[in-house]
Amino acid sequence: MQTIIFDVDDTLYDQLQPFRNAVHQQLDTSFTDSEIGSLYKTSRKYSDEVFEKYMSGEITALELQTYRMTKACEEFEIALSYDQAVRFQDVYLSELKKIQLLDPMKRLLEQLSKQGKQLAVLTNGEFDHQMMKVKQLQLTNWIPTEHIFISGDLGYSKPSLEVFNHIEKKLKIEKQETLYIGDSFEHDIFGAKRAGWKAAWMNHRKRKVSQHDIIPDYIVERPDDILVIASEWSS
Repeated sequence: MQTIIFDVDDTLYDQLQPFRNAVHQQLDTSFTDSEIGSLYKTSRKYSDEVFEKYMSGEITALELQTYRMTKACEEFEIALSYDQAVRFQDVYLSELKKIQLLDPMKRLLEQLSKQGKQLAVLTNGEFDHQMMKVKQLQLTNWIPTEHIFISGDLGYSKPSLEVFNHIEKKLKIEKQETLYIGDSFEHDIFGAKRAGWKAAWMNHRKRKVSQHDIIPDYIVERPDDILVIASEWSS
């Protein structure tokens, strides 16, 4: 592999940690890790459900954020008012400002950088919000600013082919020498494979496959495993 491109959320850092902290502060301190994990995955499901409405301007970022949490709580029979959902989001954003790279991903970035690989980021979301995470994670230590691609800035988002084609032109990449690493099967793996790239699925949340005709080139069930399979990309 000559070009490795990373998703950000729940790929380079543990997105469950800030969510867990927000749950304990705003909802219930008695939730188990398993219950919080289930609530988190449900909230992401509802986030994906309305993400394109956000991208098209039909709803605001806050409307997306409060919707996903309110709907997730409904499934768990937790009453959450709009004002409570807003407060939850405020705390969650505060916790996001404390995120750190997963140790295996930091080691991988250092390793790939030393090998002279072309590195980039492709992430869905609002530009300033995602750039806040990029800065907090100090990703520009390994990845040039001009190689950071955010859907809110581009005008289209994963899994659309437009976003992958845009990056191909910008980075002058060869499809079969390009690997995308992400946690969302629908956005990351489906999009990358449809574009003709290689794909590594960060499935540390044990999600189920939604597109059975799409097969990831690699499946990573624990973050540490990424370093094992990375030995195959050295050529």
